[in-house]
Amino acid sequence: MATPIDVVIMAAGKGTRMKSSLPKVLHRLGGKALLAHVIECAASVSARKAVVITGHGAETVEAACHGFTQAAASPDSKLDLKFARQEPQLGTGHAVQQALPLLADDGVTLVLSGDVPLTQPATLEALIAQCDGQRLALLTLTMADPTGYGRIVRAGTEASAQVRAIVEHKDASAAQREIREIYSGIMAVPTRLLRAWLARLDNKNAQGEYYLTDIVKFAVA
Repeated sequence: MATPIDVVIMAAGKGTRMKSSLPKVLHRLGGKALLAHVIECAASVSARKAVVITGHGAETVEAACHGFTQAAASPDSKLDLKFARQEPQLGTGHAVQQALPLLADDGVTLVLSGDVPLTQPATLEALIAQCDGQRLALLTLTMADPTGYGRIVRAGTEASAQVRAIVEHKDASAAQREIREIYSGIMAVPTRLLRAWLARLDNKNAQGEYYLTDIVKFAVA
């Protein structure tokens, strides 16, 4: 039997830099809200449940999501849509903690960002396969200008070297800021491990937040 897939979609942010009263994830791309694209991604990998983390404009986002889910559903796939509110907003790790009561330990949790709309289903399926219900799997990419993104710190210089940590930009040293490989905001992780690792997070960092990315150091310990 295939391992069940549950999806957590990060959609609590205000999107301050967009200077808009509309929640960031409801801005449109290609005729659809950004979040609608992401919910379609969740449905495309046959997820049994999607937990949308809301915060800024929570009621507006939650109301919109019901229509997105109906549009994303296929005849052989029914996505169970749930919501978890993040109030106050204390970081990405804290956001996922709000979803834990809705997640079962028999599955894999796929974490998606509500403002990253164009990830291909095949990419997510490959990430889930790498996780294999046993290990943390991260989706990374290389950028010419990685400013602002969490850097992937590996054990060596080779692309195949083991990931040792993700260091957020504000916490990175000058040398680490030269790294061009960054974390996309997308990961797959066995839920039972995610639950244990989230319980160990602290907020001793430059932003005073609970970073989801800090679970990497527990995964490789």
